Amino acid sequence: MPDTAKSVPTNVTKTNRRKKLLITLAAVVAISAVGAMAYRLLYSSNFVSTDNAYAAVEVAQVTPSVGGTISEVLVTDTQAVRKRDVLVRIDQTDARLALAQAEADLGRAIRRVKGFMANDSSLNAQITARGADEKRADAQLRSAEADFERAEIDLKRRKALSTSGSVSGDELTRAQNAFAAAKASLDATRAAIAQARANRSTAISSREANAVLIAGTTVDTNPEVALARARRDQAAVDLERTVIRAPVDGIVAKRQVQVGQRVQAGMPLLSVVPVQEMHVDANFKEVQLKKVRVGQPVTLHADIYGKSVTYHGSVEGFSGGSGAAFSAIPAQNATGNWIKVVQRLPVRIKLEPAELQKNPLKVGLSMTARIDTRGKN
Repeated sequence: MPDTAKSVPTNVTKTNRRKKLLITLAAVVAISAVGAMAYRLLYSSNFVSTDNAYAAVEVAQVTPSVGGTISEVLVTDTQAVRKRDVLVRIDQTDARLALAQAEADLGRAIRRVKGFMANDSSLNAQITARGADEKRADAQLRSAEADFERAEIDLKRRKALSTSGSVSGDELTRAQNAFAAAKASLDATRAAIAQARANRSTAISSREANAVLIAGTTVDTNPEVALARARRDQAAVDLERTVIRAPVDGIVAKRQVQVGQRVQAGMPLLSVVPVQEMHVDANFKEVQLKKVRVGQPVTLHADIYGKSVTYHGSVEGFSGGSGAAFSAIPAQNATGNWIKVVQRLPVRIKLEPAELQKNPLKVGLSMTARIDTRGKN
């Protein structure tokens, strides 16, 4: 009996202790669940992340503006260059000859226009001279007409008197000859005045034609000189373009040019990667972008450095379409065998220049990106 009495309280104690432990465990689980839910709702739901992100940059492709033979290549792949550094030189022989010819053409055009301007005064003088010739011809015409009239009257008189024998045949012949000479002189004078008028008209036309070439211009502004000068300037530019310089600061990549190679304008020679202007293209799922806005802060890590290096940036913009939309063979979902696939939209992320300078990135390196959607909503 005494043993039985003692065992009953011991069992009850164990049961009560078990209940307390279970209640405590349930309370801990419940509190943890509530805490996890609260953390998710109040904090972690404000962040979206992806490891489908890559470093990218607008690569500057170097191409010649003029054709020619490569005489010198001054850079190699992976070499760092500064803007305006000389990368490649093209043989300048043809460009120098073209410039010399253009300069000669410009000098000839200037002299020709100066000649036009000098001719203007000369042609004005010619018009004045032709006008004087015309006036002199008019005076000669009046004199010839008077001589003709006198010879005609004299001939008529001689003919009238010749019938009565008052005038000898010889005198009549002289009168006829004088009449013929006066008529010939009159015809010649009329021809001379017609020629004088034609010469004056020709001089006027020549002056007008010359005036069109120089009207409203000086030697410097004359179209013929301006055209020759433009060709000279183009030749000078072409000569300068035989020296190919770096368009931006960066790293040389994809060098394809060699000394002695014949190149044409627009032919790719090499690329310059401006690593200091690197950004990140992060491909987020479409369901992650509901609260993402331009300007929101982003934290990033590069696989090359691991978690030891953190980059900070901001959302700079969104692509105009998903990656599938711009693929070489876009998906066509117009068949009965369609399966919906969650799409990814590239988001451009701007990086801090100081952090890039401290820890440089290269194009195509893998990144992880985490956007804080609480900022700038």
